[in-house]
Amino acid sequence: MPALNLSLLKNSYAVCRFPSDTPAVAPAPGPFSLLVQATEETTLVCPLDHAPPHAEIDAGWRCFRIEQSFDFSVPGILASVLAPLAGAGVGIFATSTFSTDYVLVKAGDTDKAAAALRAAGHTVRSEE
Repeated sequence: MPALNLSLLKNSYAVCRFPSDTPAVAPAPGPFSLLVQATEETTLVCPLDHAPPHAEIDAGWRCFRIEQSFDFSVPGILASVLAPLAGAGVGIFATSTFSTDYVLVKAGDTDKAAAALRAAGHTVRSEE
């Protein structure tokens, strides 16, 4: 697996949940946000200061972005990030876009996560 370049985005994020029948609006474009509507619920990931007050909010997440883009046929890209985090005991919330992957960790685990990723041969830079 190739060494990856990851960026630690500067914002603190919230993972928000709404009942499936509740309309949710995506926040304004920025470094990262996610809106997933499924049968059982709607999930919004957004900067903490954009979290809707009427949602169930799990606050205090930091977001790592994989800088490279890979063809869908390349196996193990996300696993090369998740395995070191699991080995370090870091819980995650992972998601993907068409071009890359994002991995969120609780803010208190940020340093431990960055150290585990570096120990696995990845480069981590902070956008702060």
